[in-house]
Amino acid sequence: MADEPEVGSPVKGFDLARLLAERGAERYELHAKHLNHQLPRMLHTIGFDKVYERAEGAYFWDADGDDYLDMLAGFGVMGLGRHHPVIRKALHDVLDAGLADLTRFDCPPLPGLLAEKLLAHAPHLDRVFFGSSGTEAVETALKFARYATGKQRILYCTHAFHGLTTGSLSVNGEAGFRDGFAPLLPDTAIEMGDLAALARELKRGDVAGFVVEPIQGKGVHLTPPGFLLAAQELLHKHKALLIADEVQTGVGRTGRFFAYDWEPGVEPDLVCVAKALSGGYVPISATLGKDWIFKKVYSSMDRVLVHSASFGSNAQAMAAGLATLTVMEDERITENARVTGDLLRTRLAALTERYELLYDVRGRGLMIGIEFGRPKSLKLRGNWTMLQAARKGLFAQMVVVPLLQRHRILTQVSGDHLEVIKLIPPLTIGEKEVDRFVDAFTDVMDDAHRGGGLMWDFGRTLIKQAVANK
Repeated sequence: MADEPEVGSPVKGFDLARLLAERGAERYELHAKHLNHQLPRMLHTIGFDKVYERAEGAYFWDADGDDYLDMLAGFGVMGLGRHHPVIRKALHDVLDAGLADLTRFDCPPLPGLLAEKLLAHAPHLDRVFFGSSGTEAVETALKFARYATGKQRILYCTHAFHGLTTGSLSVNGEAGFRDGFAPLLPDTAIEMGDLAALARELKRGDVAGFVVEPIQGKGVHLTPPGFLLAAQELLHKHKALLIADEVQTGVGRTGRFFAYDWEPGVEPDLVCVAKALSGGYVPISATLGKDWIFKKVYSSMDRVLVHSASFGSNAQAMAAGLATLTVMEDERITENARVTGDLLRTRLAALTERYELLYDVRGRGLMIGIEFGRPKSLKLRGNWTMLQAARKGLFAQMVVVPLLQRHRILTQVSGDHLEVIKLIPPLTIGEKEVDRFVDAFTDVMDDAHRGGGLMWDFGRTLIKQAVANK
């Protein structure tokens, strides 16, 4: 008994550095055997099966010391880049503090402090529920809207993405995600910008709310000017709620703290936040809402735990969130996203006159969509038609691959069957990264417009893979 370690002492048998050194090379085999087996298969197919050794800011490095520019930011999670020193210190501090965390029967200070700081960016809202993921923030908003209004149906937009758990999947605008998971909740899709459809559904009297991304992540489509304000007025007229999904667009991504801030007068009843609030370390989500909504849900002491989350408000997540918001202010991150985003978008948009395969460049701040379209010249049109016949979205994938292989820049297509690349880099990038991306993109597009060579050879490989999958 004397040789047994004391409770709370380090376990002698666990050495993280040694484990990674001994087993790290098995990463792809381990995934193929024990996790989603299609992921390593896909990465091998498109040549994305890299081995990254370390990361900092907007860059990764491989074992050879080559750097890779990250224009994906973990699908927006890494808003401040990787391993920001302020976030790292906050997490070390909170662990060293040895706090009595998640006792469930006390009111620790960090959640209240983070809620206060977060609500300062949404002065029309009053209260916050903390969870662990974007889909959990959406689930919270759906439940709260239904209970507060006494109605059941939620409206959402076609092509929307709000998460993949059952409630959020019910308001997912893409059949590919929904197929095979029925029955889902009885919610209804409308076209983004279609106020007549919104009014028609509201007249039925059973709508609890309308959930909308101010900029759709899938395809990077902005809501039409004036749509959110008009929708808000219609919803309130019919005693329904406006729910803004800012999971990807919030926390400075678009050059304003929330994307709905671009439209004066828009004051959603519920706002969903996650991703960048984490500082890239600890999963966290927040559902912000009006006082009366929260007071209806938590209407008595008997209902004090009617909606809760096992890891919600944990000290590490709260510390990461507080540090993230402090960095946003101290380093003027939101302003940088606007200025750098404008520069990147303007330089890319100027290329639409030069490249017939480049159809559109759109977005706000550092959320930018690059869309490709059918060319005019006969030779390019033939290649384009061949790709489209096999599977829509292959040309965009043809662009993504050489950006990584030749220029060491990580990007990805904006969604399945879309000829759109979405750029959502860390909000800390500057002119140097803009120059690197535009130069690389120009090189790849020059190659694509030659109508032959390695890029189109790879396209034929993708065609064969697409046909085999059919």
